[in-house]
Amino acid sequence: MTATAKITDVERILLVIPMVDRVRREMERANIHRWSESEIIRLTLDDGTVAYGETIQNYTWGRVDDTDRVIGQSPFDLMWDDSLGAGLQMALFDAAGKIAGVPVHRLLGPKVRDWCPVSFWDHDMGPSAYEAEARVAVDLGFTSIKIKTRPWHDVYATVQRISDATPDWFHIDCDWNDFLLDVSTAVPVLRELENDFPKIAIWEGPMQANDVAGNRLLREKVRTPIAHHYGSVPGSVAIQQGYCDGFVIAGGVTNVLRSGISAATANMPFFIQMVGTGLTTTMALHLGAVLSHAQWPAINCHELYGHNLLDQRIPVVGGYAQTPEAPGLGIIIDESALDTYRVDVADFSLPRRLIRYSRANGVRVYFADTSFSQGSSMWDYWRTANQPIYERGVATAYLDDDGSADFADLYKRAKAAPVLSPAT
Repeated sequence: MTATAKITDVERILLVIPMVDRVRREMERANIHRWSESEIIRLTLDDGTVAYGETIQNYTWGRVDDTDRVIGQSPFDLMWDDSLGAGLQMALFDAAGKIAGVPVHRLLGPKVRDWCPVSFWDHDMGPSAYEAEARVAVDLGFTSIKIKTRPWHDVYATVQRISDATPDWFHIDCDWNDFLLDVSTAVPVLRELENDFPKIAIWEGPMQANDVAGNRLLREKVRTPIAHHYGSVPGSVAIQQGYCDGFVIAGGVTNVLRSGISAATANMPFFIQMVGTGLTTTMALHLGAVLSHAQWPAINCHELYGHNLLDQRIPVVGGYAQTPEAPGLGIIIDESALDTYRVDVADFSLPRRLIRYSRANGVRVYFADTSFSQGSSMWDYWRTANQPIYERGVATAYLDDDGSADFADLYKRAKAAPVLSPAT
């Protein structure tokens, strides 16, 4: 291998890697089953080096749009270019490390830790499902779980069940995705939870990040550290105004390093959030090895996939994973898994289903739009306070089509707009 090696081929391999059975239906309800689509980039260089990267097509910060411009180029000339997309940039770093005979973290900066904190992660689920996942997390060596605290689930019951099911040393981080809306709503909810459940460690995004004054006031009224995504407001504003205790940092390698160094200058910890299989998780470990303030557990979600695409599971010991020391990413790809999960076109169509939200007083609301993201009917319904925010006793169910005329009629109406059924 030589430092002058040039890229001769870029292969794009489309995979659909199913989510593990225990959460498959919950992920379908939230439309997160689409994260099963992974594009693997396989680079070949003229010296025989083969390197890999990954893009989670329906989540990752950057898809790979243009591979032709790397042909004939050295990985060292291109690897810092975030605009190339997640998978291609990752493969370039893997190639550069293999050419140089060093692990990726040696290309990023001085190493500050061998073991990086990592968290178990699940999307938007009800109390019983989260309890089961927390038990799995403990069994796999994790000491924390990050949960999505949605207003259509009972957050109090969720945190209670996770707390009861896990050891005293286990922690819970709660991601609100701004659904607490404002200070007057957020303060009583957060105070009650942090007073009743000592396992809660971090609040992420309790209310809109661009409300700098509101977040600063909220921080004064609760004792649990608050995190926001770095860049939601200019980093200098976030740091100078003291509106959060730490950050979530994501994106390309150059962006993550710059943001992480900025956070470090203010002595503020952060999560690295790079979602994907074992490839993406390993890239996050290399970044965590050189960023001094990547002290909060990284969010990767690789345990949700039926296969992590590596030849072995990434061991987690007491909530930490070790950064590889072999050249490049330092991992071995399971080539048979690439063959098993390879597809020409990803198909995420689902049977016709409804989501039913129920309140303790008997009111029900039906939705046919299962997307979790901004712009979906469920998201906008609570963003505009059509129902109470974080009421006790609420529940959400995923309903299969029973073939009846009543289901067909309800589904048709719910496709047009959420259908409210009064208490009887």
